[in-house]
Amino acid sequence: MWELTLRCDQPCTHCGSRAGAARHRELSTAECLDVAKQLAELGAREITLIGGEAYLRADLDEIVRALAGAGVVVTMQTGGRALTAARARALKAAGMFGIGVSIDGPEAVHDQLRGNTGSWAAAMRAIDNAREAGLGVSSNCQVNRLNKHLLAEHVESLRDRQVRYWRAQLTVPMGNAADHPEWILQPWDILQVIDTLAEIQKRAVAEPRPWELPFPDRTFDLQPGNNIGYFGPHEELLRSRPGGSSAHWSGCAAGIAVLSLESDGTIKACPSLPTAPYGAGNILDQSVREAWLNQPLMRFARERTVEDLWGFCRTCAYAEVCHAGCNFTAHTTLGRRGNNPFCYHRAATLKRAGKRERLVQVVKAAGEPYDFGRFELVEEGWGG
Repeated sequence: MWELTLRCDQPCTHCGSRAGAARHRELSTAECLDVAKQLAELGAREITLIGGEAYLRADLDEIVRALAGAGVVVTMQTGGRALTAARARALKAAGMFGIGVSIDGPEAVHDQLRGNTGSWAAAMRAIDNAREAGLGVSSNCQVNRLNKHLLAEHVESLRDRQVRYWRAQLTVPMGNAADHPEWILQPWDILQVIDTLAEIQKRAVAEPRPWELPFPDRTFDLQPGNNIGYFGPHEELLRSRPGGSSAHWSGCAAGIAVLSLESDGTIKACPSLPTAPYGAGNILDQSVREAWLNQPLMRFARERTVEDLWGFCRTCAYAEVCHAGCNFTAHTTLGRRGNNPFCYHRAATLKRAGKRERLVQVVKAAGEPYDFGRFELVEEGWGG
């Protein structure tokens, strides 16, 4: 995941990076082309370009051509505000494989989260423009208390537009979202959310659209993000991929199968990790390979053990496999990784005992890109 610029054309109220203006120092075209060469030599198979909005860089097509020419699959995540038909065609010609358009629910709630009236309509146009240009099209969504009850309705509008791959991820209290703790799911909400996602997937298989019929084993592919989980009754239904063997959550891939770059050259093990505690140096001072092999903050997930866990996760039967789920979600919520309250198994276990956990914000975020505050957990009766 490569953030090419922090410049953005939308004032999203839940943006984890607080994008808007470009960073004071962002990599030049020549530096980006050198990084592209290093990533290809390291063996990167797929690179997703992000922002801000990556298409706001005038040299985007040149960067895409360099990556695609080196045999890398190039995709882009976008809010789609200005992904015109001409831009989509140019990206396809440069060698881009596919585009994921971020849409956070039906029109009213999406425009509220994006802070921009007309954003939903523009994102839908972006889907049409990308598909007509011959690009693969997917969509992703942040799930929170504003849209958790609207997911089924939202997905139907995407399927009507021939979107076959949809990724759901929890909104976490990082960046702008940290300023809206009332939007963050409470841990018990995860039961409803994952039950809903399972029903969406089951219905898609039972009621395929005509353009989905060549793939009867998974007509519509719902892909839960790394912080959607874990080990509930729908785990295999939601984690298994079309045509593949049965799958389940197997731990955070940060620094194992994933690395990320910020637009100033900061390297991290995952794009979602907060920068202050997880920045592993800058690629202007070291090669990508050196950082990948040697930086401790790139290696933490490779070397973790159950001894790194705490709280409920330390005693969980799935601890050896799960390792407390998504690290960035745990850290930005509770102040350190190793204990993740957004877990189906955990919430269901507590519910059977007549209990639940409630998050209470005790420290606010400072207002910097990828920043976070801190919450504490209060255990209470299931009814509150």
